[in-house]
Amino acid sequence: MNGLQQRDVRLVKFARRKRVNRIALTLSLAAMAFGLFWLFWILLETVRLGVGGLVLATFTEMTPPPNEAGGLANAIYGSLVMVTAATFIGTPVGIMAGIYLAEYNPKGWLASVTRFVNDILLSAPSIVIGLFIYAVVVARFKSFSGWAGALALALIVIPVVIRTTENMLQLVPAGLREAAYALGAPKWKVILGITLRAARAGVVTGVLLAVARVAGETAPLLFTALSNQFWTSDLSQPMASLPVTIYKFAMSPYENWQKLAWAGVFLITVAVLGLNILARVMTRSKQ
Repeated sequence: MNGLQQRDVRLVKFARRKRVNRIALTLSLAAMAFGLFWLFWILLETVRLGVGGLVLATFTEMTPPPNEAGGLANAIYGSLVMVTAATFIGTPVGIMAGIYLAEYNPKGWLASVTRFVNDILLSAPSIVIGLFIYAVVVARFKSFSGWAGALALALIVIPVVIRTTENMLQLVPAGLREAAYALGAPKWKVILGITLRAARAGVVTGVLLAVARVAGETAPLLFTALSNQFWTSDLSQPMASLPVTIYKFAMSPYENWQKLAWAGVFLITVAVLGLNILARVMTRSKQ
């Protein structure tokens, strides 16, 4: 009788666990479906409204006055230049800081302070970074500029690259380092030739994700690069960018500006989606 009672208790517990598991699975699937619904709706609306504005003039002409024909050539060029400059400024700093945290002083006080500051930068609103660069660069030199915009974006790139580089280097087995040290290799050569090479795919993935993040940032550029209706390749002058142009045109009552805004949204969405897919492919191939 005792054995039968214990068996019944186990069956009751098993049935209860199955019910709880079904409920949890149902809620998880519902949450996933809810998120995917809005994501696909956003993508469909972006494609539906954005593709119509993609004509040759969009890539060859400057941003137009209200109710006149034009394109987004200066804004596309400005975004490419500032994002590229920010990547070249922020990536070396982020990688070197990540190497220091993972290889040279992982448990020291300076490493702890660096991680704390890095976490603050990761979670800081981008508008705060834009205001900081405005106070430090724009107000001091009394001019908005593409360089100021690139610096603001670089401050967003750096913490992402630091975190990714440190995490990827920590995943490299210690045996690889020890084998290289046993052969007499100096530390800098072990880092460049062994650990950094082993973590290369992850580090590049972090850089791509950082670029994808800054590609659509608007707030920092409003306070730094401002905008420019005309073509300019001088980074010391105000420079147009795709996110700021989208913000201005989408808020306007003019139909031609709204159409160009949706075309810009489509271009940024495709670029960010492509970078994320590339990062996933690189990570998967590494695994």
